[in-house]
Amino acid sequence: MKSSKKVIICILTLVLVVALALTAVGCKRNDQNDKSSGSDKIVTDMVGREVNLGNAQFRKVVCIGAGALRMYSYVGDMSLIAGVEDIDNYELSARPKMFDNVARPYMLAYADDLKGLPSCGVGGPNAQSAEAEKILTCNPDIVISEYEDVDKENALQEQLGIPVVTVRYGAKGVFDDNVKGSLTLLGIIFGKEAKAKALCDYIDAQKAELSRLTEGQTTQPSVYICGLGNWGTTNHLMTAQNYEPFNVAHIRNAVSGLANGGIGAIDAEKLASIGEDVDVMIIDAAAVKNIKPLYANDPHMFDGIKAWREGNVYLEMAYNAYYTNLEIALINSWYAAKVVYPQALADVDIDAKTKEVTEAFLGKDLTQAIKGCAQSYGGYQQIDTATFFD
Repeated sequence: MKSSKKVIICILTLVLVVALALTAVGCKRNDQNDKSSGSDKIVTDMVGREVNLGNAQFRKVVCIGAGALRMYSYVGDMSLIAGVEDIDNYELSARPKMFDNVARPYMLAYADDLKGLPSCGVGGPNAQSAEAEKILTCNPDIVISEYEDVDKENALQEQLGIPVVTVRYGAKGVFDDNVKGSLTLLGIIFGKEAKAKALCDYIDAQKAELSRLTEGQTTQPSVYICGLGNWGTTNHLMTAQNYEPFNVAHIRNAVSGLANGGIGAIDAEKLASIGEDVDVMIIDAAAVKNIKPLYANDPHMFDGIKAWREGNVYLEMAYNAYYTNLEIALINSWYAAKVVYPQALADVDIDAKTKEVTEAFLGKDLTQAIKGCAQSYGGYQQIDTATFFD
């Protein structure tokens, strides 16, 4: 009898051991499945692509395309950059140099950190596609791209075998939702959510304050802004009918209804037709080098514009240089508002605002560095129409 009980006890013990073992195996398998499914972070980039980031542990980053490195610099760790486009490497003698004398704050802040890095492509306005072979030599873990063709981005990702994530600026410059979306996306990817949110909140706060200070103005001067758009081809006829900084700051646009919605050139005849109604003229520094030879040939070319004759002409900094300098675009918005509504913005000092904005975006006061660039022409100023283009 005792023998039978011992047998039964042994059998039950064996069953229990087996059951526990099977349970343990089952639990282990469930843990593995959870870990596997939970370890791959998937994001949707700014052109709608779902990108699997794997375990999202990135130690080497490459940025390609107009403005990609700039956008990354606002949020990411620049010590992770493993390769740089030639246009952003001042150490190279053979490279695109059209922006060398232009204030690009991210380059003013980080140019020395980029020297000595391998090339991930030529870059620049003429680079219309990524250079996969050069990217591979940098051995990155991830690519941040501003090339917005979905099929090409997918093909590049397949070729490289690593995540390729696309960011985007949009048509409204610093106030575009694509900017905040891109910053937020980079924050998620690189574990910098708080930094990205702080910058997005700062942009929103600046926009709200600029709008608040300028709303309800009883007198709204008519303002013509020019020199916008494509670097190298812009001049006094390049403007924008729907210019977001003017919309935000309640500034009356002199070309409203005359030009295309986006940035584009108007006919010289159209500019002449509104000349007597232009109270203020703002010239983007990007256009100065192109306007100078035109002015040399015809020193009377602006005589039909009231603002020119009366000396109400102002210089803003070039905000488009290898895509949008977001911090300069924001400072320009404040500058235009101060020029147009000096009493409403009497307490706003542009140097102080430049310091504040560049510190918010890049953690550094770049006021003097921006002014010191050759094609800043001394910085924000009221233009002496008698001598400026001589």
